[in-house]
Amino acid sequence: MKTLYWIGGIVAAGLLVGTGVRLAAHSGDDKDAAPVTNPANAATAAGQPLASSVPAVTARADGGSTVDGVAAATGGPYQVGDHLRQSVTDTDQPYKASGKTVNGYQEIAWESLIPKDWDAMAPFKGLKLDQMQDDDPRADAALWKAKKYWKQAPVDTAMEGRAVRLPGFVVSLDREGEALKEFLLVPYFGACIHVPPPPANQIIHVKSAKAVKDVRTMDAVWISGVIKVERSDSSMGASGYSMTAVKVEPYTAPDNNG
Repeated sequence: MKTLYWIGGIVAAGLLVGTGVRLAAHSGDDKDAAPVTNPANAATAAGQPLASSVPAVTARADGGSTVDGVAAATGGPYQVGDHLRQSVTDTDQPYKASGKTVNGYQEIAWESLIPKDWDAMAPFKGLKLDQMQDDDPRADAALWKAKKYWKQAPVDTAMEGRAVRLPGFVVSLDREGEALKEFLLVPYFGACIHVPPPPANQIIHVKSAKAVKDVRTMDAVWISGVIKVERSDSSMGASGYSMTAVKVEPYTAPDNNG
């Protein structure tokens, strides 16, 4: 996979939390890739252009993936880089946390996990990615700089011990037959599988109080439990938070009108 594909996935999916934008960057050698989209259209979600106007093509889930659950999920409502939707009838409206407390657990947004003074875009400052070729050494250097920078992303220590409820996508780590015991929760579809892992402060390492059945990689779920500031590394990415979830349930849009 080419460098600009990865950078495109980083910028669109990983950084614009809550906008629902998907940026695509082409691999340059995938003849079966979906057609190129208009960069202007791809960059205007939430009335805000994408940083540096990264070349836009379509990022998509890989129907031939060998990762459990990803191929099946390809035909669902989400594609690589998509954030959770607020409503099944409004595909352009991204999920927004209601802040309500459900059974003692307060619903929070992914943004709550990022320290306010941390700039996720720092590795790409000054780069005009739309003017680069894929073999440009500056693009490759920025990619590796970003991976290291995101892996070391700081967390918000004020989150320690909070009883929270949060939705996201599953990245399976440990299964017991058909039941899932351990997984990463990430904010956008395809994270850790088809695009680079999100920053460590956007990954939660989840262990379920009891094995969860009928949940696969890239399924959208709600988790409820007490969050801990705890770093860990796995083959799928580094996480800055952990949780022993007391409840894992399929994602349904929150009621923000009450």
